[in-house]
Amino acid sequence: PDPTSLTLIMNAAPSVPFTIDPKISDLINDYDSNKPWVAFEFFPPRTKTGMENLRSSFSQMKLEGQPMYAGVTWGACGTTSEASMDLAISIRNDNDVPTNLHLTCTNMEISNINEALNTAKDAGIRNICALRGDPPKGKKEVWGEAGHDDDDSTVSCALDLVQYIRKTFNNHDFCISVAGYPEGHSSKIKLVKGGMSQLSESEKTRCSVIRHKQEEDRGEGGGGGGGMDEVYVCSDEDFADELNYLKAKVDAGADFIITQIVFDAATYATFVTACRDIGITVPIIPGVMCINSYHSFMKMTQFCKLRVPDLLFETMEKLKHDKDGVKNFGIEFIAEMCRKCLVYGAPGFHFYTLNLPLVPLSILKELELLNEPTDESKMSNLIIE
Repeated sequence: PDPTSLTLIMNAAPSVPFTIDPKISDLINDYDSNKPWVAFEFFPPRTKTGMENLRSSFSQMKLEGQPMYAGVTWGACGTTSEASMDLAISIRNDNDVPTNLHLTCTNMEISNINEALNTAKDAGIRNICALRGDPPKGKKEVWGEAGHDDDDSTVSCALDLVQYIRKTFNNHDFCISVAGYPEGHSSKIKLVKGGMSQLSESEKTRCSVIRHKQEEDRGEGGGGGGGMDEVYVCSDEDFADELNYLKAKVDAGADFIITQIVFDAATYATFVTACRDIGITVPIIPGVMCINSYHSFMKMTQFCKLRVPDLLFETMEKLKHDKDGVKNFGIEFIAEMCRKCLVYGAPGFHFYTLNLPLVPLSILKELELLNEPTDESKMSNLIIE
């Protein structure tokens, strides 16, 4: 739909008595189990069949995984607004699971942001993940300065959005989550000329390496060209700015932080320590990527310039023609990473499911967090588009 004339629908009207979702921040604070809690994130499928399949699979995921909440993504400029709202409402109504509805603000009119928030509020949704978001391909980004306390006409970044929600709505209407970037935001992760030798010790803990094929003329991170590995990093200076911006979002009213995908538990731990050192005290939840295939793993990690430990990269390369091998190793690797994150104090896990139920449930099985055994024959054949 045209982002200037969005119409958010309520075609998933409650079929049960109206209830208001609990705030996720309260659920986290009140959680007293000796086991970590989990959450599942989904994106709205493109097709009606895909949406039906997702609703069906979520019922199974709720039964087996017992998620604290379900995250629902929001397309660039509200391009999936109707589907996102429909999915968020149906999940909460059909399964009695709170939804954490993403809301982006890039190229979004204030009227559309208000409509989304009011629709969510009227539906009983009380949890919003406030994000900047990116413009759709081919569209120019409308960008402004952050923190317009006295200017409600401009909401162009996540900080603006947090401030706007807190200013416009009752302070108790919504729990707000925001994104955190243990390796730095992708826009700040840059190619390092000279490779690893040019990095500080702290930069080495969050750098990423784009590894080229073995048969190419490989080097020790030469900074591009000639088939050499490429080293990328968010510099110490930029990373400090990132942390200060994150603190500004929390100070403006964010209740908890969900991290970008992490594959290295030590990187998560270093990030949490850095946040605590500058006074960020809210819960910081590791974002966990579910590895379903070699192709999707490589596409995601290279596009986002994510840090990939050597063991993960080398094993994925060895298994890249073995679909089941990739999936099984991915489950084992992510489960072990989650165990390490628990040692570092993670209160729970936010799983980026990619709308595929088998892998996240299998990870929970490895962690002995399943409510009951997964019926793999049923789940593995369910395709959600």
